[in-house]
Amino acid sequence: MKKFGLIGNPISTSKSPALFEAGYHGRYRYDLIENSDFEAAYAAFIDGYEGINVTAPFKLDAFARANAKSGTCATIGAANLLLKGNDGISAWNTDYYGIILSILDAVFPYDGGAGYFRIHGLDFAPAGEILKKYHGHIPAALIAGCGGAGRAAAAAAASLGYRTTLMNRSVEKAVRIMSDIPEYGFGIANIENFREVFKESDLVIYTIPGSIPELENMPAGYYGGQGKIVLEANYKNPSFTPEKILSLAENGGTYVSGKRWLLYQALTGFRIFTGENPDFGEMCKVI
Repeated sequence: MKKFGLIGNPISTSKSPALFEAGYHGRYRYDLIENSDFEAAYAAFIDGYEGINVTAPFKLDAFARANAKSGTCATIGAANLLLKGNDGISAWNTDYYGIILSILDAVFPYDGGAGYFRIHGLDFAPAGEILKKYHGHIPAALIAGCGGAGRAAAAAAASLGYRTTLMNRSVEKAVRIMSDIPEYGFGIANIENFREVFKESDLVIYTIPGSIPELENMPAGYYGGQGKIVLEANYKNPSFTPEKILSLAENGGTYVSGKRWLLYQALTGFRIFTGENPDFGEMCKVI
């Protein structure tokens, strides 16, 4: 039986094993390989697994270790999937696809939005124009947090045509992404200006692990207007409380849980692992 798994720390509460079990009805094995040391986790992968998913804090380490990188992964500079092959270890970034499909899910009915792109393959070329029409102008995005997930979020938003601003507790990480991926023309804003940039953004992707002071007690007027989308990566301990989500909705916005991001990145990642489409309906029941 082929074996796959997840490396990272901490990961004991990850939904990935349940998603994999649901997607393939137990035909393959999927383990949690929790370790605070990347080298030890990577050695476990090499010794016993066909492929692994990668989560914090190892996405940059995984990218550096791979022999080959998919086009999107090479652009982003971070990997959340490693796969053995004839030419060594290949690296992929399915966070990118998970973000795009989550955004489309927020904008369109299931069968006409993300469902369309899922069924017809990962060709997102029409999505940028569709989103521009949805927002009614060239839209703006804020990426809060510039770790491995933030890199994927920045590339995804820019690929969809959003004028994308990067923000991080330490501005150096934002500058590094801007320098590493110059083709997207990212802007940078100080985290002290979070509320103002949040208000003016049509899309906010929040990848900071915890809440920041600028988000706490944010006045309702800063949540912005009709059509704003907020996607939060952390679904275990989200910083957007029910009260904040309600304020967003009352101002015409939509909150997207990181569970949707997890679901869609798992969908694309599992396809890469096995070459087979998983049972997406059963995966949805896990989330």
